[in-house]
Amino acid sequence: MTTTPTPVLRRHTTLTPQLREVIGELYTQVRADLLEHPNYRVEVFLGRLDRHAAEPGWSVVIAYAAPDGEPVGYAYANTVTPGDRWWKRMNSPVPGRFTARDAAAVKEIGVVPAWRGIGVSRQMHDALLAGRGEPHATLMVNPAAGGGKVMRLYEGWGYEEIGVIQPSPDSPWLVCMGCTVRA
Repeated sequence: MTTTPTPVLRRHTTLTPQLREVIGELYTQVRADLLEHPNYRVEVFLGRLDRHAAEPGWSVVIAYAAPDGEPVGYAYANTVTPGDRWWKRMNSPVPGRFTARDAAAVKEIGVVPAWRGIGVSRQMHDALLAGRGEPHATLMVNPAAGGGKVMRLYEGWGYEEIGVIQPSPDSPWLVCMGCTVRA
């Protein structure tokens, strides 16, 4: 009988140099097949990470293989306000229930290949949103990721499509999805 490993989750609210290095190393493993694309280069990601970590409400959850084991995944979010550029770049108006109040914007979720398919992403996602005050969460997903599997995964978590956006000229078009975290 085999058992599914359970990661240890740790939440951080400040991006220290050591934490930045851990996230950067995880990103390199998670996005290894995309690193040649201009939007996915490590230095571009680290620039986004630095910018996001300086925004209100930033936090990250790191998953570890065991209490003192190797990091195997990360998920981070910050708060977006009703007038944030997050909403202004959409190709169509976003439903008011998402833009009327602050929302948690899940900016990144990544799990190293050996730990995929066992629920680590969901565990990190839920831990990331636990205890936050925002009533809604949003995220952006490349609809082609995993042949559409990633978007379907988020739909299974309760997310629905609320718009389409191209965050930067080097970025692919992404689907923005939202869900209710708490009433």
